[in-house]
Amino acid sequence: MTAVAPPSTATETLSPEIARALAIIKRGADELLIEQELVEKLKTGKPLRIKAGFDPTAPDLHLGHTVLINKLRQLQDLGHQILFLIGDFTGMIGDPTGKSATRPPLTVEQVKANADTYAAQVFKILDPARTEIVFNSKWLNELGAAGMLKLAASHTVARMLERDDFSKRFKGNQPIAIHEFLYPLLQGYDSVALQADIELGGTDQKFNLLMGRELQKQAGMAQQCVLMMPLLEGLDGVNKMSKSLGNYIGISEAPETIFAKIMSISDALMWRYIDLLSFASLETIAEWKTRVTNGENPRDIKVGFAQEIVARFHDQSAADKALQDFQTRAKGGIPDDVPAMEIAIEGDSIGVSQLLKLAGLVESTSEAMRAVQQGGVKLDSIKVEDKNLALQKGITVVAQVGKRKFAKVTIK
Repeated sequence: MTAVAPPSTATETLSPEIARALAIIKRGADELLIEQELVEKLKTGKPLRIKAGFDPTAPDLHLGHTVLINKLRQLQDLGHQILFLIGDFTGMIGDPTGKSATRPPLTVEQVKANADTYAAQVFKILDPARTEIVFNSKWLNELGAAGMLKLAASHTVARMLERDDFSKRFKGNQPIAIHEFLYPLLQGYDSVALQADIELGGTDQKFNLLMGRELQKQAGMAQQCVLMMPLLEGLDGVNKMSKSLGNYIGISEAPETIFAKIMSISDALMWRYIDLLSFASLETIAEWKTRVTNGENPRDIKVGFAQEIVARFHDQSAADKALQDFQTRAKGGIPDDVPAMEIAIEGDSIGVSQLLKLAGLVESTSEAMRAVQQGGVKLDSIKVEDKNLALQKGITVVAQVGKRKFAKVTIK
């Protein structure tokens, strides 16, 4: 499914309005197909129908997801209509993109529970008045067996095996369930049902996004343009941001956690995050880069960016407080809002590793022991060096693991 090389718009004189809109649309994007077609759509002056689909496979969104949602907001601000598609039907198949094995299907209950959390999260970025949330079960349930067979007949197995992940699994003798072949067809059919003018997706979605163009063409419709956004690296700077890899920043996390995680990224990765996540203008970002080139500490830019992100998902007061909290921690102090708890024990004392686990600061006692050995555990700001340290009943102590995890514990 090879896209035709887009004709260049370099020799065409665009109006200032269209040139500006095109620059905003292409900002941070990895690829736009097909640019000239988009220019023609923009020339009509009509609000375009912008589609982006999300399978509700997990209830919480992270900053990696918001790369697409931010672009939707930019398109929204240009006057276009956003179709935020929740794939409640396709979510029961599971997107096979990038997967080396068949994904276990979600139940109807799991899909609904996850979908219910999405609206509150995305409306921290999108304008509800200009966003239509749609569920693809509305038209895919109505497709029926005959419609599904007709859709399946539109493409061959050979064409499906052009997809890189399917090809690798086939060559590696890894099973491919027949229903997985339906996923890109159903995603493409969504574009037909919604009469999408533009569809957004990650760079790993190219096959599926182009499927929408093909099915629209077969249906005698104007073909959607495809805007592909890069996949955001996680905190490790290497792998795609993912909850399963633990390198994510959740948009529903506490303000202090979001702020501290952003401050932990490298100076080089900071610009990648700013380019894809900040709502600052291109001119402003260029000015920030010039300041750093001229000797300003990039940490100052990172602080402002961290506050922007916290304010977006919480509010400005939370962003200001997160900065104060970070500065306190950086000086080795204890934040003011450390959660307090009581831990009841049976004997007269409790080991530090068990205490940290019961306080929720570590997942296991073995993790606690490793943290002690690595110098990452403090009690009342004093580093713990003995992993077998016992704490007596009746005391209250502020336990700390790493730079961000605190708990004020009373042992009873």
